Amino acid sequence: MGDPRELNLKRPLLILDLDETLISASEEPPSGHHDFLCGPYFIRKRPFAGSFLAAVALSYDLAAWTSATEAYARCVAEHLFDRVSLAFLWARPRCTLRRDPCGPEEYFVKDLKKVRRAGYDLRRVLVVDDSLRALERHRGNLVQVRPFTGDPGDQELEHLAAYLIRIAGSDDFRRVEKRAWRAAAID
Repeated sequence: MGDPRELNLKRPLLILDLDETLISASEEPPSGHHDFLCGPYFIRKRPFAGSFLAAVALSYDLAAWTSATEAYARCVAEHLFDRVSLAFLWARPRCTLRRDPCGPEEYFVKDLKKVRRAGYDLRRVLVVDDSLRALERHRGNLVQVRPFTGDPGDQELEHLAAYLIRIAGSDDFRRVEKRAWRAAAID
């Protein structure tokens, strides 16, 4: 994995989920406003999305990974990441389809082994996602946020930016306690 003394020379990678994390999408026009359209979907950006991306881009390389289709992901990325560059934009084909052993439900998992094979050290990778299940194999890399459903008073990203900037220099994100990140961000 390389010399540990070189670890902090590379910027950490922050992988961001899209739906219910950075945006809310609906086929019905939302009450109030929407920020843009992607196909039949009315998209609302989560409050502070632009300032969040600008702030964390100073400390992290950014990427996006969604279980949505590639066309939808590209459309959202064109509008959401217009001022920051992405290391990669991955969609459903990069996810792993899993079946719930207790029922007929299927769901997508973001297996970080694929990120490691792309050359990233998982000690320096964080994933921001609203779904615990999406990172079931790599929970130590997850910073879980509350799902965004369109609340204009939402402040999750404002607090999250401060927290992520604070821990950016950590040698191994998997060893950082992240379940209480909100309390740590406000301290």
